[in-house]
Order: sequence, then C-alpha cells, then structure tokens
Amino acid sequence: MALHLRSSPSLKSTFLNILRQNLGFGSRSHVTRHIRQNLPHDPPLRGSQNPIRRFCNTMAEPETLSSFGQHEDARNHQVMDFPGGKVAFTPEIRFISESDSERVPCYRVLDDNGQLITNSQFVQVSEEVAVKIYSDMVTLQIMDNIFYEAQRQGRLSFYATAIGEEAINIASAAALTPQDVIFPQYREPGVLLWRGFTLQEFANQCFGNKSDYGKGRQMPVHYGSNKLNYFTVSATIATQLPNAVGAAYSLKMDRKDACAVTYFGDGGTSEGDFHAALNFAAVMEAPVIFICRNNGWAISTPTSDQFRSDGVVVKGRAYGIRSIRVDGNDALAMYSAVHTARGMAISEQRPILIEALTYRVGHHSTSDDSTRYRSADEIEWWNKARNPLSRFRTWIESNGWWSDEAESDLRSRIKKEMLEALRVAEKTEKPNLKNMFSDVYDVPPSNLMEQELLVRQTIDSHPQDYPTDVPL
Repeated sequence: MALHLRSSPSLKSTFLNILRQNLGFGSRSHVTRHIRQNLPHDPPLRGSQNPIRRFCNTMAEPETLSSFGQHEDARNHQVMDFPGGKVAFTPEIRFISESDSERVPCYRVLDDNGQLITNSQFVQVSEEVAVKIYSDMVTLQIMDNIFYEAQRQGRLSFYATAIGEEAINIASAAALTPQDVIFPQYREPGVLLWRGFTLQEFANQCFGNKSDYGKGRQMPVHYGSNKLNYFTVSATIATQLPNAVGAAYSLKMDRKDACAVTYFGDGGTSEGDFHAALNFAAVMEAPVIFICRNNGWAISTPTSDQFRSDGVVVKGRAYGIRSIRVDGNDALAMYSAVHTARGMAISEQRPILIEALTYRVGHHSTSDDSTRYRSADEIEWWNKARNPLSRFRTWIESNGWWSDEAESDLRSRIKKEMLEALRVAEKTEKPNLKNMFSDVYDVPPSNLMEQELLVRQTIDSHPQDYPTDVPL
C-alpha cells in the first residue's frame, strides 16, 4: 500500500518532523523525496491506460526554470512550490481571458440531411441496434403526443414531452449497459424505454394507479425503476448530480464494470449542486458521465441569460474534467460520444462531461406556453431543419435497413399499443389511501398517525368530495 500524507496538515507536518529528527534528513523536501522514491505506489486501476493528470505537491525548494536560460534576468523567473504543484512566475500583468477567440467545436457525424460527413469518426452500429434506436425514437415521439393530448383533455394532471430531444434520450441509452446507473432529470423517459420499460408502465405512472411503482405519490413523468437501475425522477433541479457522483464512487470502490450517468438541462448548471458535483467527481476520480441537454431554454430563460461562458462544455475543464460538445440531434454522434465516454470513465476511473446541443421543440411542460417567449417560426425551423428522427431515418434508409412500409407498420402498431395502455391505466384502481402514510417509518410516529386519522374523518364528513376510485 502507498503512504498518503493527505489526512490533515498537522499530521503531515508532525510526521515529516519526526523523520527529519530521527533519520537525519536536512530538510522537509528531502524527506518527501525519500518517501516517494522508496515507498511502493498504489497499483494502477484495472484497465487504466491514460490516468488522470494531477498536479502533485512537490514541496521542493524554489528553483530556476531551465527554459529561461542563463541570461541576467533568469534569477527573477522562478517557480513557487504551492499545494497542487509548481507555479511559474511571470513579470507580466496577464489575466486569463474570459473566453477563447473561437468557440469549442461541436462533434457530429451526420449532416442536417442525414448524410455521413466526410472523414467523420464514429462507433460502428449494427443494423439491429440502429433500427432499435430509430424505432424507440419514434415510439417516444408517439407516446409524448398521446400523453400530451390526454392531459389537454383533462385526463392527466401534468405532462412534459421530450420532442426534439429524442436522439439524446435513445442514442445515449443505447451506448450504455443495463448495469450503468441512471440519475435522470425529467426529460429522459427514452432511457427507460430503451431498457425495457413498457408503454403500460409509463401509463400506470402518469395515471398514478395501483400498478404505479411509486404508488401514486409522484407527479406524472416522474418515473423510476429499481429493476432497470433508473433512479426516480425528482422535480428539484440538479439535486441528482451529487447523488450520481456518490453512486459512481461506490461503483469504483466495489470495482464494478459500470458507471453512473446523470442528465440535466442548461438551467441546471446555475445550481450549486452542479458545481459541487463536478468538483466532487474530479477530486474523487469517480466514473460518472454528466450529460447536459443544452436545449437553449430553461423554461423561459434563454442561455444568453443563463451564462456568459462558451456554453457548458468549458465548465468541465475548470474542474479538471475531460469534456466534449456534441450535436444532440445527431443520434450517431450521441451514440459514439457516450460509448467512448463510458469506456474512458470506467477504464480510467474519471468523470466525463458531455454537452449535447439540441432544441426543446415542445413547451417546457403542459403548464407552459413557449410561444410567449419565442417565435413559432423558430420552433418550426428547428423541428424541420434539425429534426433528429428524419436525419437518422435517412441514414438507416441509405443502408437499406428501413423503408416506408416499415415506417407505416411501426407507427400504426405503436399508436394502437399506446391507446390501449392509456385505456387500461385510466380504468385501473388507484392505490389504497394507507399508502400515503407508509414506506417511510418502520413504526409510524404519532403525528403521522394523527394526520391519517384527520384525513379519514374529513372523508367521512364530506364523502361527495372524495374520488370513489381510491380504496380506503
């Protein structure tokens, strides 16, 4: 095992002084060099080929930079040993620029017409995987449209679509394994769909019936599945990010061949949890993939009012995290980027940040009217010119993997299945009233028991105001 002197400054100082007094070292820097040269190091992590670059403490005496040569000013150009490593001095008043002269480029494989870009680098996908990616994107789109209409008819209390962001959902999920743990925001139902969550299970949750795994306690679209390693959606913004890092560190400690993956929007980067999570992940070298769906809008707040940096991708470097910007409407690019990121996260035990540029074609939710803060023409342009489904369909058709007949059959079948799931979920009995007060305490406290009693007394006094499909 390696000897780490990072537990506390006072402990480190005491330890070094003891070595100086008893072993005859002339300075603390000599002690440090001796320790590094003679103690064994921790073995490299399994599969690691490109370890994380860390600025290590040197605790050496200041020395002249050899690159400055022997000219008369050489003695003025020295380095300072500081926690984190050597820092070079400079006689110039030079501030770091707030941004580079050019924006970070965006990785893509397919152009807007669905054609492969010359010399593009991407991970090959089989016909089976490509067809499933497209089929699930279509399924997600149909599910969104039907649930949205059901809400407008008064059959659901709330809904939020992923229209325009289908490629981020499905292609990223396709690049992961079932063992990877997902910490979603609320616009990633496609990840669940890819993993086998059925249309009936989606409908059960949205209607909050007795077959809903959350027992009707959550708002619609707040899905969760223990079986599919998909943590339940929480409406509070960015709280899932630190949780994902903690889970990733647990996977690392257990030496699992898996990583944690968390999704969030551009608005989430303004939350403190985003910054805490990135720093936590970098310092602990946790195998976690941060996927930011930068869709241009945080409800009605545009990205121009959200941050002054070059988007989100540059924030990763500030925390020491490898990052990439990807065309989120290019399914092939998303698949390739996430597939590659997963390999690095696990083999090198490091966090990765992916900024996926996309556009929220739908309203933020059924509680929002996005035409009040953006033009209908803008929405229509993105829906036609940058549509992720049409781009990927063009590509699989060019490979001979898809046809108009297959398209018609798929859409007809999914619509029928979706309408049947809706019908069944709507008629299924609601969870028992007692579920409002269970599953938290082994022995319910007195105040919770009192609340249940008051609810039941209110129902007895006003039975006409209580829904008849909820068992008591």
